[in-house]
Amino acid sequence: MIKNRKLGTICYQTIMWLLLVLCMIPLIWVVRTAFMPTAKALDLFAVAIPTMDNIRHVFETVPFLQYYGNTIFITVLVLGVQLVLVTFAGYAFARLDFYGSRVLFVIFLAQMMIAPEVLILPNYSLMVKLGLNDTRLGIALPFFASAMGTLIVRQTIKTIPIELEEAAQVEGASFLQIIWHVYVPLLKPAFVSFGMISVSYQWNNFLWPLVMTDSVGKRPLSLGLAMFAMSFETGAQWSDVSAATFLVCAPLLILFIIFQKQFIESFVHSGIK
Repeated sequence: MIKNRKLGTICYQTIMWLLLVLCMIPLIWVVRTAFMPTAKALDLFAVAIPTMDNIRHVFETVPFLQYYGNTIFITVLVLGVQLVLVTFAGYAFARLDFYGSRVLFVIFLAQMMIAPEVLILPNYSLMVKLGLNDTRLGIALPFFASAMGTLIVRQTIKTIPIELEEAAQVEGASFLQIIWHVYVPLLKPAFVSFGMISVSYQWNNFLWPLVMTDSVGKRPLSLGLAMFAMSFETGAQWSDVSAATFLVCAPLLILFIIFQKQFIESFVHSGIK
Protein backbone atom coordinates (compact mmCIF):
# COMPACT_ATOMS: atom_id res chain seq x y z
CA MET A 1 0.00 0.00 0.00
CA ILE A 2 2.78 2.42 0.93
CA LYS A 3 4.67 1.61 -2.28
CA ASN A 4 1.53 2.26 -4.33
CA ARG A 5 1.09 5.62 -2.63
CA LYS A 6 4.70 6.56 -3.31
CA LEU A 7 4.36 5.49 -6.94
CA GLY A 8 1.15 7.53 -7.27
CA THR A 9 2.87 10.57 -5.74
CA ILE A 10 5.82 10.23 -8.13
CA CYS A 11 3.49 9.95 -11.15
CA TYR A 12 1.45 12.94 -9.98
CA GLN A 13 4.53 15.10 -9.45
CA THR A 14 5.97 14.03 -12.80
CA ILE A 15 2.77 15.03 -14.60
CA MET A 16 2.71 18.36 -12.78
CA TRP A 17 6.31 19.10 -13.74
CA LEU A 18 5.62 18.20 -17.37
CA LEU A 19 2.60 20.49 -17.43
CA LEU A 20 4.67 23.25 -15.84
CA VAL A 21 7.37 22.92 -18.49
CA LEU A 22 4.72 22.87 -21.22
CA CYS A 23 3.15 26.06 -19.89
CA MET A 24 6.54 27.74 -19.54
CA ILE A 25 7.56 27.16 -23.17
CA PRO A 26 5.82 30.31 -24.57
CA LEU A 27 7.30 32.50 -21.83
CA ILE A 28 10.78 31.06 -22.30
CA TRP A 29 10.52 31.56 -26.06
CA VAL A 30 9.45 35.19 -25.63
CA VAL A 31 12.27 36.00 -23.21
CA ARG A 32 14.81 34.22 -25.39
CA THR A 33 13.66 35.96 -28.59
CA ALA A 34 13.49 39.38 -26.90
CA PHE A 35 17.26 39.34 -26.33
CA MET A 36 18.22 37.46 -29.49
CA PRO A 37 19.64 39.30 -32.54
CA THR A 38 17.00 39.78 -35.21
CA ALA A 39 18.83 37.63 -37.75
CA LYS A 40 18.68 34.59 -35.44
CA ALA A 41 15.29 35.17 -33.84
CA LEU A 42 13.49 32.34 -35.62
CA ASP A 43 16.34 29.84 -35.34
CA LEU A 44 15.35 27.67 -32.36
CA PHE A 45 18.86 26.23 -31.97
CA ALA A 46 20.79 29.46 -32.46
CA VAL A 47 23.18 30.57 -29.73
CA ALA A 48 24.15 34.21 -29.51
CA ILE A 49 25.23 36.85 -27.03
CA PRO A 50 22.11 38.55 -25.54
CA THR A 51 21.50 42.00 -26.95
CA MET A 52 19.47 45.01 -25.77
CA ASP A 53 19.00 46.31 -29.32
CA ASN A 54 15.42 44.98 -29.52
CA ILE A 55 14.43 46.72 -26.28
CA ARG A 56 15.99 49.99 -27.47
CA HIS A 57 14.23 49.72 -30.82
CA VAL A 58 10.86 49.32 -29.11
CA PHE A 59 11.35 52.45 -27.01
CA GLU A 60 12.60 54.40 -30.04
CA THR A 61 9.70 53.32 -32.27
CA VAL A 62 6.64 53.72 -30.04
CA PRO A 63 5.98 55.78 -26.86
CA PHE A 64 6.19 52.82 -24.49
CA LEU A 65 6.93 55.05 -21.51
CA GLN A 66 3.65 56.87 -22.17
CA TYR A 67 1.86 53.53 -22.36
CA TYR A 68 3.46 52.51 -19.06
CA GLY A 69 2.35 55.75 -17.44
CA ASN A 70 -1.23 55.32 -18.64
CA THR A 71 -1.39 51.70 -17.49
CA ILE A 72 0.09 52.43 -14.07
CA PHE A 73 -2.29 55.36 -13.55
CA ILE A 74 -5.37 53.31 -14.51
CA THR A 75 -4.28 50.26 -12.50
CA VAL A 76 -3.43 52.20 -9.33
CA LEU A 77 -6.60 54.31 -9.54
CA VAL A 78 -8.86 51.28 -10.01
CA LEU A 79 -7.14 49.28 -7.27
CA GLY A 80 -7.21 52.16 -4.78
CA VAL A 81 -10.93 52.81 -5.22
CA GLN A 82 -11.72 49.09 -5.26
CA LEU A 83 -9.92 48.46 -1.96
CA VAL A 84 -11.96 51.16 -0.23
CA LEU A 85 -15.28 50.00 -1.68
CA VAL A 86 -14.75 46.25 -1.17
CA THR A 87 -13.67 46.84 2.43
CA PHE A 88 -16.89 48.62 3.36
CA ALA A 89 -19.08 46.37 1.21
CA GLY A 90 -17.44 43.21 2.57
CA TYR A 91 -17.89 44.43 6.15
CA ALA A 92 -21.55 45.27 5.51
CA PHE A 93 -22.34 41.83 4.11
CA ALA A 94 -20.32 40.03 6.80
CA ARG A 95 -21.29 41.93 9.96
CA LEU A 96 -24.44 44.01 9.38
CA ASP A 97 -27.74 42.17 9.69
CA PHE A 98 -30.18 44.20 7.62
CA TYR A 99 -33.36 43.26 5.79
CA GLY A 100 -32.67 41.53 2.47
CA SER A 101 -28.91 41.34 2.99
CA ARG A 102 -28.63 37.77 1.70
CA VAL A 103 -30.74 38.45 -1.38
CA LEU A 104 -28.80 41.63 -2.08
CA PHE A 105 -25.52 39.76 -1.71
CA VAL A 106 -26.62 37.09 -4.21
CA ILE A 107 -27.71 39.80 -6.66
CA PHE A 108 -24.41 41.57 -6.10
CA LEU A 109 -22.45 38.41 -6.89
CA ALA A 110 -24.57 37.72 -9.96
CA GLN A 111 -22.61 40.34 -11.87
CA MET A 112 -19.66 37.90 -11.92
CA MET A 113 -21.71 35.75 -14.29
CA ILE A 114 -22.19 38.62 -16.74
CA ALA A 115 -19.53 38.80 -19.44
CA PRO A 116 -17.84 42.24 -19.54
CA GLU A 117 -18.37 42.36 -23.31
CA VAL A 118 -22.15 42.56 -22.75
CA LEU A 119 -21.74 45.83 -20.86
CA ILE A 120 -19.48 47.58 -23.36
CA LEU A 121 -22.25 49.40 -25.25
CA PRO A 122 -24.15 50.76 -22.20
CA ASN A 123 -20.88 51.67 -20.47
CA TYR A 124 -19.61 53.46 -23.55
CA SER A 125 -22.89 55.38 -23.91
CA LEU A 126 -22.62 56.46 -20.27
CA MET A 127 -18.99 57.56 -20.65
CA VAL A 128 -19.91 59.63 -23.72
CA LYS A 129 -22.73 61.34 -21.79
CA LEU A 130 -20.31 62.08 -18.95
CA GLY A 131 -17.72 63.43 -21.38
CA LEU A 132 -15.17 60.81 -20.34
CA ASN A 133 -14.60 59.07 -23.66
CA ASP A 134 -10.94 58.99 -24.70
CA THR A 135 -9.83 59.63 -21.11
CA ARG A 136 -7.98 57.48 -18.61
CA LEU A 137 -10.69 58.10 -16.03
CA GLY A 138 -13.26 56.78 -18.49
CA ILE A 139 -11.24 53.57 -18.88
CA ALA A 140 -11.04 53.10 -15.10
CA LEU A 141 -14.51 54.15 -13.94
CA PRO A 142 -16.54 51.02 -14.87
CA PHE A 143 -14.23 48.83 -12.76
CA PHE A 144 -14.44 50.72 -9.45
CA ALA A 145 -16.89 48.19 -7.94
CA SER A 146 -15.85 44.53 -7.69
CA ALA A 147 -18.02 41.58 -6.71
CA MET A 148 -14.97 39.31 -6.52
CA GLY A 149 -13.20 41.67 -4.13
CA THR A 150 -16.30 41.98 -1.97
CA LEU A 151 -16.62 38.20 -1.78
CA ILE A 152 -12.97 37.75 -0.76
CA VAL A 153 -13.18 40.45 1.93
CA ARG A 154 -16.53 39.18 3.24
CA GLN A 155 -15.25 35.61 3.59
CA THR A 156 -12.11 36.83 5.35
CA ILE A 157 -14.03 39.04 7.78
CA LYS A 158 -16.24 36.08 8.72
CA THR A 159 -13.12 34.28 9.94
CA ILE A 160 -12.15 37.20 12.23
CA PRO A 161 -13.56 36.89 15.80
CA ILE A 162 -16.23 39.52 16.38
CA GLU A 163 -14.89 39.87 19.95
CA LEU A 164 -12.09 42.04 18.54
CA GLU A 165 -14.64 44.52 17.23
CA GLU A 166 -16.61 44.42 20.47
CA ALA A 167 -13.45 45.09 22.48
CA ALA A 168 -12.68 48.09 20.29
CA GLN A 169 -16.22 49.39 20.81
CA VAL A 170 -15.79 49.09 24.59
CA GLU A 171 -12.63 51.17 24.29
CA GLY A 172 -14.67 53.86 22.54
CA ALA A 173 -13.41 53.35 18.99
CA SER A 174 -15.53 54.79 16.20
CA PHE A 175 -16.68 52.81 13.18
CA LEU A 176 -13.86 54.10 10.97
CA GLN A 177 -11.31 53.43 13.71
CA ILE A 178 -12.55 49.85 14.01
CA ILE A 179 -12.26 49.36 10.26
CA TRP A 180 -8.78 50.90 10.11
CA HIS A 181 -7.20 49.49 13.27
CA VAL A 182 -8.99 46.14 13.64
CA TYR A 183 -9.99 44.85 10.22
CA VAL A 184 -7.56 46.42 7.76
CA PRO A 185 -4.42 44.85 9.34
CA LEU A 186 -6.11 41.42 9.38
CA LEU A 187 -7.34 41.84 5.81
CA LYS A 188 -3.90 42.37 4.31
CA PRO A 189 -3.66 38.82 2.85
CA ALA A 190 -7.08 39.29 1.24
CA PHE A 191 -6.02 42.68 -0.12
CA VAL A 192 -2.87 41.12 -1.60
CA SER A 193 -4.78 38.33 -3.35
CA PHE A 194 -7.44 40.63 -4.70
CA GLY A 195 -4.82 43.20 -5.64
CA MET A 196 -3.04 40.60 -7.76
CA ILE A 197 -6.29 39.75 -9.53
CA SER A 198 -7.23 43.38 -10.09
CA VAL A 199 -3.78 44.49 -11.23
CA SER A 200 -3.36 41.59 -13.66
CA TYR A 201 -6.81 42.21 -15.15
CA GLN A 202 -6.33 45.95 -15.59
CA TRP A 203 -2.78 45.50 -16.84
CA ASN A 204 -3.94 43.13 -19.59
CA ASN A 205 -7.33 44.72 -20.30
CA PHE A 206 -7.63 45.23 -24.05
CA LEU A 207 -11.19 45.40 -25.40
CA TRP A 208 -12.53 48.22 -23.22
CA PRO A 209 -9.51 50.54 -23.77
CA LEU A 210 -9.75 49.77 -27.50
CA VAL A 211 -13.34 51.03 -27.50
CA MET A 212 -12.65 54.03 -25.26
CA THR A 213 -9.42 55.47 -26.69
CA ASP A 214 -8.98 57.41 -29.91
CA SER A 215 -5.61 59.08 -29.34
CA VAL A 216 -2.19 57.48 -29.01
CA GLY A 217 -1.47 59.34 -25.78
CA LYS A 218 -4.30 57.57 -23.93
CA ARG A 219 -3.42 54.01 -24.89
CA PRO A 220 -2.44 51.50 -22.19
CA LEU A 221 0.26 48.87 -22.64
CA SER A 222 -2.01 46.09 -23.90
CA LEU A 223 -3.42 48.26 -26.68
CA GLY A 224 -0.04 49.75 -27.51
CA LEU A 225 1.47 46.27 -27.81
CA ALA A 226 -1.28 45.13 -30.17
CA MET A 227 -0.90 48.22 -32.37
CA PHE A 228 2.87 47.78 -32.39
CA ALA A 229 2.62 44.12 -33.40
CA MET A 230 0.21 44.91 -36.26
CA SER A 231 2.12 47.94 -37.47
CA PHE A 232 3.71 47.67 -40.90
CA GLU A 233 5.15 51.18 -40.77
CA THR A 234 7.48 50.35 -37.87
CA GLY A 235 8.83 47.28 -39.59
CA ALA A 236 8.35 45.26 -36.43
CA GLN A 237 10.03 41.84 -36.42
CA TRP A 238 9.50 38.85 -34.14
CA SER A 239 12.39 39.97 -31.98
CA ASP A 240 10.84 43.43 -31.58
CA VAL A 241 7.39 42.01 -30.80
CA SER A 242 8.90 39.63 -28.26
CA ALA A 243 10.83 42.49 -26.66
CA ALA A 244 7.64 44.54 -26.38
CA THR A 245 5.77 41.53 -24.96
CA PHE A 246 8.54 41.02 -22.40
CA LEU A 247 8.27 44.67 -21.32
CA VAL A 248 4.53 44.22 -20.78
CA CYS A 249 4.75 40.90 -18.91
CA ALA A 250 7.82 41.52 -16.75
CA PRO A 251 6.16 43.73 -14.07
CA LEU A 252 3.36 41.19 -13.50
CA LEU A 253 5.82 38.31 -13.24
CA ILE A 254 7.91 40.19 -10.69
CA LEU A 255 4.80 41.14 -8.73
CA PHE A 256 3.58 37.55 -8.60
CA ILE A 257 6.98 36.20 -7.54
CA ILE A 258 7.09 38.69 -4.66
CA PHE A 259 3.54 38.10 -3.40
CA GLN A 260 2.87 34.49 -4.44
CA LYS A 261 2.94 33.18 -0.86
CA GLN A 262 0.41 35.73 0.40
CA PHE A 263 -1.68 35.22 -2.73
CA ILE A 264 -2.07 31.49 -2.10
CA GLU A 265 -2.49 31.75 1.68
CA SER A 266 -5.26 34.34 1.40
CA PHE A 267 -7.53 31.95 -0.52
CA VAL A 268 -6.81 29.15 1.96
CA HIS A 269 -7.68 31.29 5.00
CA SER A 270 -10.68 32.99 3.41
CA GLY A 271 -12.40 29.66 2.75
CA ILE A 272 -12.63 30.14 -1.02
CA LYS A 273 -11.97 26.86 -2.81
